[in-house]
Amino acid sequence: MAQQLQTSDKGQAIQRQIMLPWRRSVKMSLNSIFVRLGRSIITASGIFLGTAFLVSVFTQSAVLRGQESMDQSVSARNIWLVVMSLLVATIGIVNSMLMAVTERYKEIGTMKCLGALDRFVVRLFLLESGILGTLGAVAGAAAGFGISAAIYAIRFGAGAFGKLGPAIVLGGHPVPLWLAVIGGVLLGGILAVLAAMYPAWRAAKMPPAAALRIEI
Repeated sequence: MAQQLQTSDKGQAIQRQIMLPWRRSVKMSLNSIFVRLGRSIITASGIFLGTAFLVSVFTQSAVLRGQESMDQSVSARNIWLVVMSLLVATIGIVNSMLMAVTERYKEIGTMKCLGALDRFVVRLFLLESGILGTLGAVAGAAAGFGISAAIYAIRFGAGAFGKLGPAIVLGGHPVPLWLAVIGGVLLGGILAVLAAMYPAWRAAKMPPAAALRIEI
């Protein structure tokens, strides 16, 4: 007996589309990262350096405010440098992910020929970039805090960390150092995902047949 298909009001057939679970998507993204480990390290290095600089500025601000020797002009200059470094890191991730799309034309075409939906391709690229960005941000935060802590411990003594001031003041509200560090890590991961949106969209819109014909 022939299987009956549900139809819409316009008489068009509605087919059920199957998406791979998130666990499988994360596994595929991790596998792609390890296969292209060199490029993955380069991609994450931008976020690593930007986050390390950001957290070092937060640490400097907290220590110097505690010592009452904070120069506001120096603080403003450091924040400007941090913003520019994060912007450069974001642009670097966009370029790296675009190159990843170029290298994986056949892989993307094969997935789409096998029935992968556009949103599944987007999910893979965003997951891959988000994982790299988060790992890079965590490592950068640890490096930035560790190096700055060592420098200011030598300069002011270990007791300087017993009377830390706010790392930054937002809307008149002081933000403690630990919360600023967590915010820096989250910012790194978010910037990585945002930077991958255009490359992911470009990969998802690639015609399968055209992707398979391209020779890299």
